[in-house]
Amino acid sequence: MKTLAAALGFCLSFGCFATSAFGEQVMLETFGNDPQSRWEFFADTVMGGVSTGQVSFKEENGAGFARLTGNVSTENRGGFIQFRTELNAKLSNDTEGVRLITRGNDQTYFIHLRTGGTVLPWQYYQASFEVTSQWTEVRIPFSAFKASGRMLRSEPRAGSVKSVGVVAFGRDHQASVDVMEIGFY
Repeated sequence: MKTLAAALGFCLSFGCFATSAFGEQVMLETFGNDPQSRWEFFADTVMGGVSTGQVSFKEENGAGFARLTGNVSTENRGGFIQFRTELNAKLSNDTEGVRLITRGNDQTYFIHLRTGGTVLPWQYYQASFEVTSQWTEVRIPFSAFKASGRMLRSEPRAGSVKSVGVVAFGRDHQASVDVMEIGFY
Protein backbone atom coordinates (compact mmCIF):
# COMPACT_ATOMS: atom_id res chain seq x y z
CA MET A 1 0.00 0.00 0.00
CA LYS A 2 2.89 2.37 0.67
CA THR A 3 4.08 1.93 -2.94
CA LEU A 4 0.58 2.76 -4.21
CA ALA A 5 0.45 5.86 -2.03
CA ALA A 6 3.83 6.95 -3.38
CA ALA A 7 2.66 6.38 -6.96
CA LEU A 8 -0.55 8.33 -6.34
CA GLY A 9 1.47 11.15 -4.76
CA PHE A 10 3.54 11.36 -7.93
CA CYS A 11 0.38 11.46 -10.02
CA LEU A 12 -1.17 14.15 -7.87
CA SER A 13 1.87 16.32 -8.43
CA PHE A 14 2.34 15.77 -12.14
CA GLY A 15 -1.08 14.88 -13.55
CA CYS A 16 -0.95 11.29 -14.75
CA PHE A 17 -2.73 7.96 -14.64
CA ALA A 18 -2.77 5.65 -11.65
CA THR A 19 -4.67 2.59 -10.53
CA SER A 20 -6.34 2.69 -7.14
CA ALA A 21 -6.40 -0.19 -4.69
CA PHE A 22 -9.83 -1.06 -6.10
CA GLY A 23 -8.56 -1.32 -9.69
CA GLU A 24 -10.18 1.98 -10.73
CA GLN A 25 -8.05 3.85 -13.27
CA VAL A 26 -7.99 7.61 -12.86
CA MET A 27 -6.27 10.56 -14.47
CA LEU A 28 -5.92 13.40 -12.06
CA GLU A 29 -4.60 16.91 -12.62
CA THR A 30 -4.10 19.06 -9.57
CA PHE A 31 -2.35 21.96 -11.33
CA GLY A 32 0.95 21.57 -9.53
CA ASN A 33 4.42 21.37 -11.06
CA ASP A 34 4.34 23.41 -14.25
CA PRO A 35 0.71 23.00 -15.41
CA GLN A 36 1.27 25.57 -18.19
CA SER A 37 3.34 22.91 -19.95
CA ARG A 38 0.25 20.63 -20.11
CA TRP A 39 -2.65 23.05 -20.63
CA GLU A 40 -3.31 25.47 -23.51
CA PHE A 41 -5.67 28.42 -23.79
CA PHE A 42 -7.86 28.76 -26.90
CA ALA A 43 -10.44 31.34 -27.92
CA ASP A 44 -12.82 31.77 -30.82
CA THR A 45 -10.33 34.21 -32.37
CA VAL A 46 -8.87 31.22 -34.23
CA MET A 47 -12.11 31.32 -36.27
CA GLY A 48 -12.61 35.11 -36.46
CA GLY A 49 -14.48 35.53 -33.17
CA VAL A 50 -13.75 38.36 -30.73
CA SER A 51 -13.86 36.65 -27.31
CA THR A 52 -10.91 37.42 -25.03
CA GLY A 53 -9.56 35.68 -21.98
CA GLN A 54 -6.79 33.75 -20.32
CA VAL A 55 -6.00 30.79 -18.14
CA SER A 56 -3.79 31.44 -15.14
CA PHE A 57 -2.43 29.00 -12.60
CA LYS A 58 -2.80 29.99 -8.97
CA GLU A 59 -2.26 28.62 -5.49
CA GLU A 60 -4.49 28.92 -2.43
CA ASN A 61 -3.85 27.29 0.95
CA GLY A 62 -1.11 25.16 -0.63
CA ALA A 63 -3.33 23.80 -3.41
CA GLY A 64 -2.87 24.66 -7.07
CA PHE A 65 -5.74 25.48 -9.40
CA ALA A 66 -6.45 26.84 -12.86
CA ARG A 67 -8.52 29.99 -13.37
CA LEU A 68 -10.27 30.68 -16.69
CA THR A 69 -11.39 34.30 -17.04
CA GLY A 70 -12.51 36.46 -19.91
CA ASN A 71 -15.22 38.03 -21.99
CA VAL A 72 -17.17 35.57 -24.14
CA SER A 73 -18.77 37.24 -27.17
CA THR A 74 -21.00 35.71 -29.82
CA GLU A 75 -20.11 38.47 -32.30
CA ASN A 76 -18.56 37.31 -35.59
CA ARG A 77 -20.00 33.81 -35.09
CA GLY A 78 -17.82 33.29 -32.04
CA GLY A 79 -18.63 32.44 -28.49
CA PHE A 80 -16.00 30.51 -26.52
CA ILE A 81 -12.84 30.56 -24.46
CA GLN A 82 -11.29 27.40 -23.07
CA PHE A 83 -8.26 25.68 -21.63
CA ARG A 84 -7.49 22.16 -22.82
CA THR A 85 -5.01 19.35 -22.38
CA GLU A 86 -4.17 16.27 -24.41
CA LEU A 87 -4.31 12.97 -22.53
CA ASN A 88 -0.97 11.24 -22.16
CA ALA A 89 -2.46 7.73 -21.94
CA LYS A 90 -5.57 5.89 -23.09
CA LEU A 91 -8.48 5.64 -20.66
CA SER A 92 -9.81 2.24 -19.69
CA ASN A 93 -13.03 1.40 -21.53
CA ASP A 94 -14.83 1.03 -18.20
CA THR A 95 -14.08 4.64 -17.16
CA GLU A 96 -17.47 6.20 -16.42
CA GLY A 97 -17.00 9.94 -16.77
CA VAL A 98 -15.27 13.20 -15.88
CA ARG A 99 -14.72 14.39 -12.30
CA LEU A 100 -13.71 17.89 -11.28
CA ILE A 101 -13.51 20.11 -8.22
CA THR A 102 -14.55 23.60 -9.24
CA ARG A 103 -15.91 26.97 -8.19
CA GLY A 104 -16.77 30.20 -9.97
CA ASN A 105 -19.23 32.98 -10.55
CA ASP A 106 -22.56 31.11 -10.29
CA GLN A 107 -22.81 30.35 -14.00
CA THR A 108 -22.90 27.38 -16.35
CA TYR A 109 -19.68 26.09 -17.92
CA PHE A 110 -18.85 23.10 -20.07
CA ILE A 111 -16.46 20.20 -20.46
CA HIS A 112 -15.49 19.45 -24.06
CA LEU A 113 -14.02 16.08 -24.97
CA ARG A 114 -12.28 15.31 -28.22
CA THR A 115 -11.88 11.73 -29.38
CA GLY A 116 -10.31 9.80 -32.21
CA GLY A 117 -13.54 10.49 -34.14
CA THR A 118 -13.52 14.28 -33.71
CA VAL A 119 -11.24 15.09 -36.61
CA LEU A 120 -12.62 18.50 -37.60
CA PRO A 121 -11.79 21.52 -35.39
CA TRP A 122 -15.47 22.20 -34.58
CA GLN A 123 -16.24 18.63 -33.49
CA TYR A 124 -16.42 17.74 -29.79
CA TYR A 125 -18.61 16.19 -27.11
CA GLN A 126 -20.07 18.66 -24.61
CA ALA A 127 -21.59 18.47 -21.13
CA SER A 128 -22.49 21.35 -18.83
CA PHE A 129 -21.84 21.91 -15.14
CA GLU A 130 -22.82 24.65 -12.70
CA VAL A 131 -20.46 26.49 -10.38
CA THR A 132 -20.94 28.40 -7.14
CA SER A 133 -18.51 30.44 -5.08
CA GLN A 134 -17.68 27.31 -3.02
CA TRP A 135 -15.41 24.45 -4.11
CA THR A 136 -17.70 21.63 -5.26
CA GLU A 137 -17.08 18.17 -6.68
CA VAL A 138 -18.82 17.56 -10.02
CA ARG A 139 -19.13 14.17 -11.72
CA ILE A 140 -20.34 14.04 -15.31
CA PRO A 141 -20.99 10.59 -16.80
CA PHE A 142 -20.04 10.06 -20.44
CA SER A 143 -23.74 9.45 -21.15
CA ALA A 144 -24.39 13.15 -20.37
CA PHE A 145 -22.06 14.34 -23.16
CA LYS A 146 -23.72 15.35 -26.42
CA ALA A 147 -22.08 15.30 -29.83
CA SER A 148 -21.57 18.64 -31.59
CA GLY A 149 -22.85 17.29 -34.89
CA ARG A 150 -24.52 14.41 -36.67
CA MET A 151 -21.30 12.89 -37.98
CA LEU A 152 -20.27 11.74 -34.47
CA ARG A 153 -21.41 8.86 -32.28
CA SER A 154 -24.19 9.89 -29.89
CA GLU A 155 -21.80 9.76 -26.91
CA PRO A 156 -18.04 9.37 -26.48
CA ARG A 157 -16.34 6.06 -25.71
CA ALA A 158 -13.91 6.30 -22.81
CA GLY A 159 -11.11 4.52 -24.64
CA SER A 160 -11.19 7.01 -27.52
CA VAL A 161 -10.97 10.26 -25.46
CA LYS A 162 -7.90 12.23 -26.54
CA SER A 163 -8.35 15.62 -24.81
CA VAL A 164 -10.41 17.41 -22.18
CA GLY A 165 -11.21 21.11 -22.06
CA VAL A 166 -12.94 23.47 -19.63
CA VAL A 167 -15.02 25.91 -21.67
CA ALA A 168 -17.01 29.13 -21.28
CA PHE A 169 -19.36 28.85 -24.23
CA GLY A 170 -22.37 29.91 -26.22
CA ARG A 171 -23.56 33.21 -24.79
CA ASP A 172 -22.29 36.74 -24.12
CA HIS A 173 -20.94 36.78 -20.56
CA GLN A 174 -18.00 37.39 -18.25
CA ALA A 175 -16.37 34.05 -17.47
CA SER A 176 -14.67 33.17 -14.21
CA VAL A 177 -14.24 29.51 -13.30
CA ASP A 178 -11.61 27.82 -11.14
CA VAL A 179 -10.67 24.14 -11.35
CA MET A 180 -8.65 22.55 -8.53
CA GLU A 181 -8.80 18.97 -9.81
CA ILE A 182 -9.92 17.40 -13.05
CA GLY A 183 -9.78 13.79 -14.10
CA PHE A 184 -11.84 10.71 -14.78
CA TYR A 185 -13.67 8.18 -12.63
